[in-house]
Amino acid sequence: MANTYSAVKRVRQTERRTDYNRKNKTRLRHQIRAMRRAIAGKDAKAAAELLPRTFSVIDRSAKSGIIKKNTAARYKSRIQARLKALA
Repeated sequence: MANTYSAVKRVRQTERRTDYNRKNKTRLRHQIRAMRRAIAGKDAKAAAELLPRTFSVIDRSAKSGIIKKNTAARYKSRIQARLKALA
């Protein structure tokens, strides 16, 4: 248990940050999953509509530190390659 005021405050901050990170990581996973489903279903139109939103979520996740910058680039590259192969 935290003994000092600063430690108690740090626990509160960590809980808030954990909730924020968990929410955003879940949002990222759901968006990527939706994109992959559209590509797997060979639905080029739906995938093209999801592409800007997916890239935006990936970029925001990388910016806020949910995922690393290189991981974001890899996700975007692979999604773009699969979409190009579909078309």
